[in-house]
Amino acid sequence: MRPIGILGGMSWVSTAHYYARLNQMVAERMGGLHSARILLHSVDFASIAQMQKDDDWDGAAALLVDAAQGLERAGAGVIVIAANTMHLVADQVAAATKLPLIHIADATADKINAAGFRRPALIGTAYTMERRFYVDRLVASGLKPVLPDAGTRGEIHRIIFDELVRGEVREDSRRIYQDAAAAMIAEGADCVILGCTEVGLLLNQDNVAAPVFDTVEIHCRAALNAASFETGEKYV
Repeated sequence: MRPIGILGGMSWVSTAHYYARLNQMVAERMGGLHSARILLHSVDFASIAQMQKDDDWDGAAALLVDAAQGLERAGAGVIVIAANTMHLVADQVAAATKLPLIHIADATADKINAAGFRRPALIGTAYTMERRFYVDRLVASGLKPVLPDAGTRGEIHRIIFDELVRGEVREDSRRIYQDAAAAMIAEGADCVILGCTEVGLLLNQDNVAAPVFDTVEIHCRAALNAASFETGEKYV
């Protein structure tokens, strides 16, 4: 297995989950004392979040490009951006190294299509739900995403930045997320994308009345498959 280079820290909460799941998946697949080969560059999320707020995506891209190049020099074999929102700059990051970048939206779309669904509800940051960088990749794969209304999008975004990225889990916020998922299912969504890497703190298959696609789980498996292509291990 080639080392997986993780661009993390956006937030540390979800990056910790990435690290745990990658290692758990390898242990489950290979047994014994096996674990994942990982190189991690964890950024200061305060800087990234301010750049997002200021619409300084060029600055955010430059920061992640520098980090990705460092991971390449350190010996990474593939790159993952451990955050849905920061895939807004995925093209710049991908162009900056010779390494394959495993795109979270593409991996998620592949999984949804393979399962036979077509109208995924998307729950993520306002950037992910309202900018075209994510939705367009879902549409290009043949999917028809369903989005919350504007007011609900605002509440979803607020909860992510005020609570989830700090590791805070509140039951009233869980109910807001459950209601958002239920409303989109009522509008015709046939599945739900947990389109922010912290959304799994509030939603899962037990409290959503449609199939749930957790982007952290999907992204981790796709990264492991890409890192293991030479040896043929499959993390389905």
